[in-house]
Amino acid sequence: MGRIFRNALAMLLVMTFVTGVIYPLLVTGMAQLLFPAQANGSLVLKDGRPIGSALLGQAFTAPGYFWGRPSATLPNPYNGASSGGSNLGPANPALRQAVKQRITQLRAADPGNAAPIPVDLVTASASGLDPDISPAAAQYQVARVARARGLPLGQVQALVAAHTAGRQWGIFGERRVNVLELNLALDGLQAR
Repeated sequence: MGRIFRNALAMLLVMTFVTGVIYPLLVTGMAQLLFPAQANGSLVLKDGRPIGSALLGQAFTAPGYFWGRPSATLPNPYNGASSGGSNLGPANPALRQAVKQRITQLRAADPGNAAPIPVDLVTASASGLDPDISPAAAQYQVARVARARGLPLGQVQALVAAHTAGRQWGIFGERRVNVLELNLALDGLQAR
């Protein structure tokens, strides 16, 4: 009986070392070697300092910035520690109320804009952390951003077009605009 216990304990220690130390170090090393940007969180830098991740949305609320998709994380928006959707179904009155409130906020921020509001500006994603909006959602906001920054409409539209990414490998997903990167490009225009 003692020999079986010693063998089991030895196997536990060996496998703990292999799967708990060797394997993670190997995978981490390979990720750092092959995909360093992704392995380090796809950080977005400004003046050499990280200000966010290309994979996580941020709360932009000033009129001179493009606004991202609403976040369902509570109590703070875009909180990676509480990632998750609201789990409110389409017939839920709370979802309808939240959408109405978001529509009211968008209309108040740009009263002259009578265009239909793209759905991704009034509904949260499943993770609540979505960093991207659709090109239609970006175009909806172009006039407000251009007016707030005193920029020509065409210049802001060209910036949106330049920051519109295509489908993954040409077939997966939809065209999208990363809000953080677009807003940084806007700040770059103002700096010139």
